[in-house]
Amino acid sequence: MADGLSLVELSIVLVILGLLVGGVLTGQSLIRAAELRSITTEFEKYQAAVHTFRDQYFALPGDMTNATAFWGTMSSGTCPGATGGAGTETCNGNGNAILDQAPANGQASEEFMAWQHLANAGLIEGSYTGVSGSGSTAHSIIGTNVPRGKISSTGWSFIYTGTVANPADPAWFVGDYGQLLQIGAQSGVNRTGEVAFKPEEVWNIDTKMDDGRPGYGSVKTTKFSHLPCPTTDDPATAEYNLANSDIVCNVKIT
Repeated sequence: MADGLSLVELSIVLVILGLLVGGVLTGQSLIRAAELRSITTEFEKYQAAVHTFRDQYFALPGDMTNATAFWGTMSSGTCPGATGGAGTETCNGNGNAILDQAPANGQASEEFMAWQHLANAGLIEGSYTGVSGSGSTAHSIIGTNVPRGKISSTGWSFIYTGTVANPADPAWFVGDYGQLLQIGAQSGVNRTGEVAFKPEEVWNIDTKMDDGRPGYGSVKTTKFSHLPCPTTDDPATAEYNLANSDIVCNVKIT
């Protein structure tokens, strides 16, 4: 018998290797597709939790004016400028139906207390501090003051933006936003708005949940001049930049 592989044996080996590589790539694609579907599931879960909380406590989580009556007052500092507490301890909100930022870095914030109140009420999993990170009054720290997303290295943040009327705004499309949820990677100084998705992935999410347009509807992303996820800064003409296969997008859902 000759040493080495015959042409037939070598062909069989190459076919097997091709099948293995193809199987791995297919498996990775299926895993990513499942991860992207989880965004819709998570958003709906958090949306339902907020609605249930309002029905139960007659207030928006984080904004409720009598939260300390249920869960105690933060022991570190004086609310609303407290810097933390033990267990469920929290601060009261101001009742204006908006999740406001903290008075200063590292202090209690309605947009972070919202996650704390939802967890205190048993409506979401986890335990959250209710306090902004040291980077800014809106500094999200995944797993500490905001929940982790199912997709690795992502987290969810509440944002109140209201109406954006200035076309020259560097990051936001013109439109009505109000209170929204944003999912993305962690920032060193801000909310979870760092890029975590490809344009095609956000287009897929947007098409299933909304209208498939990056500057219109309930699902949006950041303007082109800030991140090259959409094709233009005009919501009337912007499309997802499907030719770009880089990670350049975050997701905002109202």
